[in-house]
Amino acid sequence: MDLRDLTYFETIAELGHLGRAAEKLNRSQPALTKSIQRLEESFGTRLFQRDGRRIKLTPVGELLQARGKELQQSIAQTQREVRDFASGMVGNIRVGCAATMAEYLMPKLTSALLQRTPDVTFKLVIGQDDLLRESLRSGQLDMIICALALDSDDVTSFAVLKDEAVVIASKHHPIFKTPLQMSDLCAYRWVLPPVSVSSRKWLDTTFAAHGLPLPTVQIEANSISLLPGLIAQSNLLSFVARESLEFGKTMQHLREVPLEQTTLKRTIGVTLRKGGYLSPAAEGMLQMLRDNGGDFLGWG
Repeated sequence: MDLRDLTYFETIAELGHLGRAAEKLNRSQPALTKSIQRLEESFGTRLFQRDGRRIKLTPVGELLQARGKELQQSIAQTQREVRDFASGMVGNIRVGCAATMAEYLMPKLTSALLQRTPDVTFKLVIGQDDLLRESLRSGQLDMIICALALDSDDVTSFAVLKDEAVVIASKHHPIFKTPLQMSDLCAYRWVLPPVSVSSRKWLDTTFAAHGLPLPTVQIEANSISLLPGLIAQSNLLSFVARESLEFGKTMQHLREVPLEQTTLKRTIGVTLRKGGYLSPAAEGMLQMLRDNGGDFLGWG
């Protein structure tokens, strides 16, 4: 089986249209048709079937798509490993982290690692935990640093520190003018991350568990920590890490809405793929986090 045929197959399967795949791959439609024919002859069965003007995968095609992604990921991992070994390179680290960790953990951690291995190179991706986990599983990242979830068959993790997320509002918000109850939060609109993010899931579940309507989201954003000015100049509520509120340089006009029911206690840690390749530099960074990750925090 030619790996190029597999790459073409994945693009055709993703787009469900031979013409669009040809445009994206800069190949002719007849060339892609022959590529699919070679694969079908190799497996002895059809991989696609017509669905109106589009094409869709057969059950065998769906299986090949799933296994093909695993194979491509394995090949990319092997290429990285062989290159590092052949060149004697310390390697590259591809790490994803939540915005809070990018601001308060990564500066000291990166500085310490550069002192030990000056030639290391980094790819740093900052995002919400749902997208970070997706990038980790697809092989685009070596490790992620964010709120921990339950380990699954393909990943493993360890804790670095404890953390809390709290409801915040402008210091002049009317919610602070009367004795506070959780139901009072329902009178205002929110700035929140997407529903796929763990903190949002927890907040929605908490409201539902108390028999309250879910928070009314006026603005959905993937980086709440970048919007303090908006929250400070409105009656919007939001939900952020307490450390961001206490130590953030742009958070001085915001304050916590103190409710035990809406205080999320969570563990921040490192998650990586089981059996995934790590460069020597990535192994070193991982060990530093295991041994004394909390020492690299730079609050304030």
